[in-house]
Amino acid sequence: MNKWKKAGLAVTASAAVISTAHIINQMIFSSSVIKNLTNKETRSTYKWKFGNISYTISGEGSPILLIHDLKSSCSLCEWDRIIKSLGRNHTVYAIDLLGCGHSDKPNITYTTYMYTQMIQDFVINVIHKKTDIIAQGDSAPMAIMTVYSNPYIFNKLILVSPQDIKSALKTPDKMCEIRRYLLNSPVLGTLIYNICMSRQKLNSGFVLKYFNNKNSISQNLIDTYSENAHLGGSNAKYLFTSTECHYTTVSISKAVSKIDNSIYIINGSCDTTAIESAKLYKSLNPAIESVTIENAKHYPQIEQPLKFIKNIDIFLS
Repeated sequence: MNKWKKAGLAVTASAAVISTAHIINQMIFSSSVIKNLTNKETRSTYKWKFGNISYTISGEGSPILLIHDLKSSCSLCEWDRIIKSLGRNHTVYAIDLLGCGHSDKPNITYTTYMYTQMIQDFVINVIHKKTDIIAQGDSAPMAIMTVYSNPYIFNKLILVSPQDIKSALKTPDKMCEIRRYLLNSPVLGTLIYNICMSRQKLNSGFVLKYFNNKNSISQNLIDTYSENAHLGGSNAKYLFTSTECHYTTVSISKAVSKIDNSIYIINGSCDTTAIESAKLYKSLNPAIESVTIENAKHYPQIEQPLKFIKNIDIFLS
């Protein structure tokens, strides 16, 4: 066999592999969203400069903005178990961040600065009033920087299992650029994303990192997170690329120490890393208050919603 035939076979084999991977990707995206678990609420749309932001409004009273964790599988569904209770005394705005849930998922680099602009614009153009914020996990830095940069449009800031201050310091390096190129590739990058967002991977993360009680991890919960991760097709991977390559991190130490707004941290008692992290937050700003909720881990609002609401009511009152 001469070199041209070998080259032809190699090209043919490569094309077959790429075509197969593409078909697999399409099947995964189609099957993951077929149950339509995340679009049962009446949603509104805020037309922002980088894309449409999907959100819900419920209740009546002083406004609260709920910001879910900054992961491709996350959405406003994180708050489903507490929104009704919060709505007894507050007008509750729950958003899908850009790149998440039913919001647009443009092919851009997602950064904390971008999200800071988004939150400010949402409060000014949609809520129109001074508001409280409840932010979860890796979204804590964006909430902190938003309040720090424009404190006069916000009241109190509640952080749920906030990202560790040291983790927020990570910045992109040369390896991040290689990972970014790989993850952004049309077929292979999408396949890697689908593997990372498989139901098995999601369930493993829930068991090992996010939930204390395995009984809290229902099949419906896994399906909901899987659906969120696959809405919008292959565009869903661009936020994942930005978070994996540390484009969404920012130094928040100065902001934490300088903020005059009241800050309240809520952690699950079984999340030892978050409890230690709260100590560092409080060392930077002794005015910060914190509480731990028993028998919960990263998502106390899901595992212990009644205890969570009780603590929210105490702080906001």
